[in-house]
Amino acid sequence: MSRPRLIAVAIFSSIAVFSLSVAVADAQQADDMSKMPGMKMQMSTAKAPVGAAAAKLGDLDLSGGYVKAMLPGQPVGGGYVTIHNGGSNDDRLVSVKSGDAGKVELHEMKMEGDIMKMRELKEGIAVPAGATVSLSPNTLHMMFKQVKTPFKQGATVPVTLTFEKAGAVELALPVTSAKGN
Repeated sequence: MSRPRLIAVAIFSSIAVFSLSVAVADAQQADDMSKMPGMKMQMSTAKAPVGAAAAKLGDLDLSGGYVKAMLPGQPVGGGYVTIHNGGSNDDRLVSVKSGDAGKVELHEMKMEGDIMKMRELKEGIAVPAGATVSLSPNTLHMMFKQVKTPFKQGATVPVTLTFEKAGAVELALPVTSAKGN
């Protein structure tokens, strides 16, 4: 085998081993998190509830939209939706508004070392051309603050999602169980 071919094989093998070790570490981290008191990790396996909100806005298909019911004393609520960009241009979810909350922020949760951290994404959430972005529990999500009346299962929460290029779309997100999904 020629020297360039051996180098290519070595590089490919290194990438494969690295990718496998990252996948194993991620799985271990998720398993470790699920054992921590108060942390129930569902990662991206959460499924949208029956009757979830959906809409089309230009090249964007929104589906599976919902919010979770709020537990007594819970000061904030979480909302979720899947966005598929079927177009050839990138877009960005830049804001969310709701008449049922004084403020709605776009947030990201992710592991940093052994700590789960959440932060507001002030620049919004990128929706690359041809890609699907899921806002789901324990990852990207909408954070409803200054909620006027706690979200109750069976109700709906009106929202307006505004995208940088596609514009705005209104959805009525069904409220699901605080425990499920």
